[in-house]
Amino acid sequence: MFFKLLNFLCGYVTITLPEECLEKFVNIATTRRIYLWEITNSIDNQVALKVRLRDVPPLRHIARMTRCRFHIIKRSGVPFFINQLLHRKALLGGALFFIIVLYALSSFIWFIDIQGNKSISDDKIIAVVRQVGVHRGVPKWSVDTAELEKTIIQQLSGLAWVGVTVDGTRLEIEVVEKVLPPDNGAQIVDLVAKKDGLIKEILVLSGHPLVKEGDTVTAGQVLISAAIPPPEDEENDKKIPDVVEEDELQQQVQFVHARGIVRARIWYDGYEEVKLREQEKHPTGQQITKLCMKIGSKEIILMGPRQVPYTNYIEYAEVKRLPSWRNIVIPVEVITIKYTEQRICYHEFNRTEALRLAGEQALEKLRSQMPEHVKILHTDLREVKTANEEDIVRVRLTVETLEEIGVEKPHQ
Repeated sequence: MFFKLLNFLCGYVTITLPEECLEKFVNIATTRRIYLWEITNSIDNQVALKVRLRDVPPLRHIARMTRCRFHIIKRSGVPFFINQLLHRKALLGGALFFIIVLYALSSFIWFIDIQGNKSISDDKIIAVVRQVGVHRGVPKWSVDTAELEKTIIQQLSGLAWVGVTVDGTRLEIEVVEKVLPPDNGAQIVDLVAKKDGLIKEILVLSGHPLVKEGDTVTAGQVLISAAIPPPEDEENDKKIPDVVEEDELQQQVQFVHARGIVRARIWYDGYEEVKLREQEKHPTGQQITKLCMKIGSKEIILMGPRQVPYTNYIEYAEVKRLPSWRNIVIPVEVITIKYTEQRICYHEFNRTEALRLAGEQALEKLRSQMPEHVKILHTDLREVKTANEEDIVRVRLTVETLEEIGVEKPHQ
């Protein structure tokens, strides 16, 4: 493959010469290190062969020595192709013009792709893009992707993130829409805390907030109330009498479906202990099977030993009973018991390894109490020491997380 490619780049010709001159011609060419290949018979006692373009002048000298003439019947390779282009100036000029036009056209934006939008239509996004002067046919160097991202996310409030990239002649706009809590209709509900915690972030979409950032809340406490009180007006407050009817207050309060996002810092405490010397069981590969039949309370061994020959073993039993017939239960059972021998091993830890292992086990237990994909902010692992030195390492782990704690509850 490499040889054919090299010959094509350097150029080669196909020549014919008389058959009677072939042997002497090839011998002399070989001694002068001229490579000939694909020697085949041609018509009229002529032999065709191929030779590189650079070796044609030396072959003319060899032809004079052997008193035979050769004729070039075919020219192949890059040098001949370039020579043809040079003689066809119109074709060469057209090719160069096509390349220049193609390069010029690739410097403009011809396609605009929008991905990720569901509720916001493509037309709205394209309308915002056109406001900053970006459209089909605009030069790529005039597109400021950062400014375009900022403009789109400012003009369309329903988007949480926008990414703009230029790929060739294509402008790709990828958007992520805001995901709001589901609206359960006109039901009047409060947003309450499902866990104790410290409020870190609060975003009110509808309703009246009763807590703020930095407040400590308990489970069941109302975070966002469905009752929105009337706006405070100092001038009107002076005119309101001291005694106001309850019905009038109810008319001034607006009730909505409370919605929002409330994130709080939650703390979990866990305890775990690990022995410095633990016993482990490993199978040795030895196993025996006992087959017995049980009729009523009597057991008959059909196969296998009466006494298990292993000191430490694990027992697996499989019981098969005869099917009942017309509510008559036949008290016959066939029991297959497999005994697998176990080897007792002891694994010893130093206090550092035991402390690490206990911390991992405690964290694994606490993760079962946390929501999935929760964000862990901080972990604090402390060793619990006792007055007497023991071969047990005890630890207490405190994990701080950031969680969404708001749940809906009917308004009281």
